[in-house]
Amino acid sequence: MKTKAVRLYGKNDLRIEEFELPAIEDDEILAKVVCDSLCMSSYKASIQGTDHKRIPDDAADNPVIIGHEFAGEIVEVGAKWKEQFTAGDKFAIQPALNYEDGPVGILGAPGYSYRFLGGDATYVIIPNEVMDLGCLLTYNGPGFFPASMAEPLSCVIGAMHANYHIKPGTYVHDMEIVDGGKLAILAGVGPMGLAAINYVIHREDRKPSLMVVTDIDQKRLERAAHLYSPELAKSKGIDLQYINTSILENPVAHMRELAGGEGYNDIFVLAPVSQVIEQADQLLAFDGCLNFFAGPADPNFNARLNFYNVHYAFTHIVGTSGGNTDDIKESLDMMEKELDPSGLITHIGGLNAVPGATLDLPRIPGGKKLIYTHMEMPLTAISDFREMGKKQPLFSDLADICDRYDGLWSVEAEDLLLRSCSPLITQQSH
Repeated sequence: MKTKAVRLYGKNDLRIEEFELPAIEDDEILAKVVCDSLCMSSYKASIQGTDHKRIPDDAADNPVIIGHEFAGEIVEVGAKWKEQFTAGDKFAIQPALNYEDGPVGILGAPGYSYRFLGGDATYVIIPNEVMDLGCLLTYNGPGFFPASMAEPLSCVIGAMHANYHIKPGTYVHDMEIVDGGKLAILAGVGPMGLAAINYVIHREDRKPSLMVVTDIDQKRLERAAHLYSPELAKSKGIDLQYINTSILENPVAHMRELAGGEGYNDIFVLAPVSQVIEQADQLLAFDGCLNFFAGPADPNFNARLNFYNVHYAFTHIVGTSGGNTDDIKESLDMMEKELDPSGLITHIGGLNAVPGATLDLPRIPGGKKLIYTHMEMPLTAISDFREMGKKQPLFSDLADICDRYDGLWSVEAEDLLLRSCSPLITQQSH
């Protein structure tokens, strides 16, 4: 079967190519990719090429398919997996395989390391190790894009689970955020920050009493407050406050006052900015945990921390990169119930948009960029649909649907796009 995919050959070298997939082996699965969400990690891999730990050294000769936040439909199942999977099943993938004996090593992952498996493709071959590790997951909820969003949501779920606190008088690490505690998300209204806010509000097992979200972009703060309002959070027992730190003379003092002067039990830093990390360090309560979630591109990135507090106030630091399989299962379960990830998505595009959008990702405003791999469509902001509809009627119809959902993407809009017969080819728009 032929596939069309975006393949990485080296630094800043992404190519859309059509090629033949080999016939699947008995322990493999052939799948159709429906959608993939572009991730900043793919940008980092694309600019670093084989210097990236997950990109094989021979990518120039054996290019890899990029994209790891994808969902689709199973087409053909090898004999080994026929008892577990069926053609027609909708799926998501946990890309963090950590498979020591696999052909691409322990750091190998879909979207980074495989010639025939990645999200920015029309059809892919899922190798044995993905199923062997339980990383191919069926999705029973509506649409496809929520399953695509399950991977980024699992990353913030993993971050919440990775925080820890020490029981007094013991060396036991009590994992998780403090139930009823004070939580802060700094630089927190980008796509991953929105996912974290959404998760904290909707999880049932534990919640903070106070959640403070900061940023320096007032428009993004206002959008976040509209999507995940303090009123919604209050109905779930959380005092949610959005703070623009750029207009405060002393942000640390103001935030400490909000926390009753005691600081925060759990702080998540969602931007690789040393000043933000140092601000978080100053906000930690006794036994407070700082989670450095944002991944820097600079291997020499550093920040100043107060080690007096590490010693006497038991403050500690963790870093997380991605979630595990249990996290993505939790994510999919929440998607199938009441959690709606559509607030994360601000742009829609086709496979043709992937190379340019991936390499330009840090400079494109907004949230998640969702790609439908069987379409040709410029990367287009949902807010621009109405204007684009003056030239392409389908955009006008999509705008009508999005307006009914408060300007957000939806399963209804996705259904219309997937039913459309002709690819959309118009002037590129961000």
